[in-house]
Amino acid sequence: MFIPSAFAAPAAGQTDPILGFLPLVVLFGLFYFMILRPQMKNQKLKKTLQDNLAKGDEVVTASGQYGKVVKMSEHHVTLDLGNGVLSHFQRQAVHSVLPKGTMKDL
Repeated sequence: MFIPSAFAAPAAGQTDPILGFLPLVVLFGLFYFMILRPQMKNQKLKKTLQDNLAKGDEVVTASGQYGKVVKMSEHHVTLDLGNGVLSHFQRQAVHSVLPKGTMKDL
C-alpha cells in the first residue's frame, strides 16, 4: 500500500554494430603508426646501409668493434681491427658507418 510502484527503464535501442568495431580500428591505427611504421623505416635504412658498404669504409659492428672494411663478399665482410688483425663478419653485423678518419682518432 505504501510501496511506490516501480517503473521499468525504457528499452534501449539497438546500437550500430560499426560503433562496436571502432575502438579496435583506432587501436590498430595507433599500433601501426607508433610501432610498425617506424620499425619498417629503420629496417629499410639498415638495409641500404649494408648494401652501400664499400672497401675502405670505417664501421662499427653490432658487438661494438671498430674496423675498416678490407674485403667484401655477398654475405660477409672482412674488417681490419687494427695492427693487422683481420676478422670476418656477416654483413648484418655491421651496425653503422663512421666518418672517414675516425679510426685514427681512437
